[in-house]
Amino acid sequence: MKKFITLCAALLLTYSNAMAGEKLNLKAITGGLFSADYISGINPLSGGELYARISSDGKQIVQYSFKTGKQVGILFDVSNTMGEKIDAFEGYQLSPDGKRILIQTQTQYIYRRSYKAVFYIYTIASRKLERLSDGGPQQIPIWSPDGRQIAFVRDNNIYLVKLLYDNAESQVTKDGMFNKVINGAPDWVYEEEFGFNKALTFTADGEMICWIRYDESKVKTYALEMFKGLSPARKQYSTYPGEYAYKYPKAGEDNSKPSVWSYDIKSHQTRQLQIPVDADGYIMRIKATDDPKRVIVYTMNRHQDALHLYAVNPRSTVAQLLIKESVPRYVKEEVIEGTIIGKNHILLPSDRDGYMHLYLYNMNGQMLRKIGGGNYDITHIYGMDEKSGDVYYQAAALNPHDRQVFVAHRNGKSERLTDREGVNNAIFSTDYQYFINIWSDYNTPYVFTLCNNKGKTLETLVDNRQLRNKLASYDLGKRETFSFTTSEGVKLDGWMVKPVDFDAAKKYPVILYQYSGPGSQQVMNAWSSGSMGGGGSFEHYLAQQGFIVVCVDGRGTGGRGAEFEKCTYLKLGALESRDQVETALYIASQPYIDKSRIGLWGWSFGGFNTLMSISEGRGVFKAGVAVASPTDWRYYDSIYTERYMRTPKENPDGYGDNPITRAGKMNAALLICHGTADDNVHPQNTFEYAEALVQADKDFRELYYTNRNHGIRGGNTRNHLLRQIANFFIEHLK
Repeated sequence: MKKFITLCAALLLTYSNAMAGEKLNLKAITGGLFSADYISGINPLSGGELYARISSDGKQIVQYSFKTGKQVGILFDVSNTMGEKIDAFEGYQLSPDGKRILIQTQTQYIYRRSYKAVFYIYTIASRKLERLSDGGPQQIPIWSPDGRQIAFVRDNNIYLVKLLYDNAESQVTKDGMFNKVINGAPDWVYEEEFGFNKALTFTADGEMICWIRYDESKVKTYALEMFKGLSPARKQYSTYPGEYAYKYPKAGEDNSKPSVWSYDIKSHQTRQLQIPVDADGYIMRIKATDDPKRVIVYTMNRHQDALHLYAVNPRSTVAQLLIKESVPRYVKEEVIEGTIIGKNHILLPSDRDGYMHLYLYNMNGQMLRKIGGGNYDITHIYGMDEKSGDVYYQAAALNPHDRQVFVAHRNGKSERLTDREGVNNAIFSTDYQYFINIWSDYNTPYVFTLCNNKGKTLETLVDNRQLRNKLASYDLGKRETFSFTTSEGVKLDGWMVKPVDFDAAKKYPVILYQYSGPGSQQVMNAWSSGSMGGGGSFEHYLAQQGFIVVCVDGRGTGGRGAEFEKCTYLKLGALESRDQVETALYIASQPYIDKSRIGLWGWSFGGFNTLMSISEGRGVFKAGVAVASPTDWRYYDSIYTERYMRTPKENPDGYGDNPITRAGKMNAALLICHGTADDNVHPQNTFEYAEALVQADKDFRELYYTNRNHGIRGGNTRNHLLRQIANFFIEHLK
């Protein structure tokens, strides 16, 4: 009988353990164990029926049918080439005529969007693979419209390769020099804050190259100290540190001076185009049109509340104003990124009526119609079918945390093409007859489906079933959404993750996570929501440690129209920190919360707002963690900061309210973390803030990660960082 009872107890324990599920660990999270399958490198091909993408092993470029989703051919295979041989590649660009492909290898990233690489020209018919250039790695190569020429940037100068002349290479500009002049590519601040890495184009006939030239010689330099480190080790700094110095304009300081130029390939004549722009203004884009006598140039004033689109003749150099977009406070960067120059039209997103809608213009700048209406934002533009007049876009029409794909017909009627709540995104065929829909929600990883332009699902390409099955074996709760109204009458939305064994009779500690930056959203019904993305795996890890994890988007965040987003203008951090304190007060009022054990953390702007919130004065937070945080907007770059704050001279009070000036009111246990090679938010921010805390006699901890940039990753770094964050909260809140 005793043996039987022992056996039953053992079986019961085994069953109980099985039912309890596995526990998450940070090594697995940061090592990608829970990464979702994601189809990358999708490139719709001309004609509309086919698309190409990189194979899962990264060795081939494969053609697929938009009708069936089935493989129909192989465009490129590293093991089946003539001439040069390569083992792997990271990207590709098809020529406009479909006869050749630029193959990207040995990629070396410079900043967030810029990189240099060794490119190869692959001729599909002959399988011939040959180097684009023997002069060193290249940046941003572009095809001429006829596919017979390639222009690229190397060492800040523009080069031209003519394929019909045995790949003869010539140098177009000669004045480019590091930290002085850049031709055809943006400088650091333009790249980071205007979201692009390419500033050159061919004209429609391929006879001219046009580009933006950035003179950054008067921009002040910031130097990052570099050490030997590990993963990777920089042996040149084994004994003495080195430095990386680059041009970084801080708020109120000199920016680079932009100008626009053209080069006649036949006559070799170079001209400066006459672009009307303020002495301290910006030139952020240059784009070709179907007319060889026209390129479109985007300019903006330094206050960033007026965007101009000019049509410029690259031979006569004369510019004609097509569109002026002027709105209160500032023009959002998404307007610049989202504007589409079509064959016969320009699609411009604008929040001029209080919400982001679309405005259709002809190529002479005449407005034809408005697309979208009502109190919701259009959040992405896919393009316009020139034949039918149909415009395809994504919108937050159901609620601010949801995204659906729509079509707007010429007659003004709109149709929703996606049927599942969550976040839907689309990649359309070039003729707009088909699209690949990428859908996810809080609890479901990405599902890729092939659809026709009526929204009918034709095939499922990826469903991430394997990941869903893997996650089912772990103790993971569900994200629960909620809303509340602050003491100032502002309705805020959020989500929370509770421990799987949640007991409403207990009192739980809470960790708030937020980003809070202008236009951002963390409360999105998407798999990518949360601090580390990937289904909120870090939030689930913290919940398994016994915390309730909460995220609320306060004022200044996106998806709720211009007034909610832009109300933080000239006073970054003031309203955002109040809303996180209000969140803590609301959460503390719940019967299952221990109001004496509430923590807050964030990264980048989220780190800034963490520091502002724990110094707000109401003392609701027991602990905080701030990672890679701005601490005084005078230390941050000109374009981003002045978009929301104007200059320090114009707005001294706004700049004067920051974590450093609030250091004496900081009243929580604090951990601050920074990468020593952060080219975005300089470690200067944390150094100066730490000194302010010392002089205010405040206790805190600080961690620095050697040679790490704003992302703080590489080797074991991310695993170590997350463990410090988790352990800090365990120490102070448990």
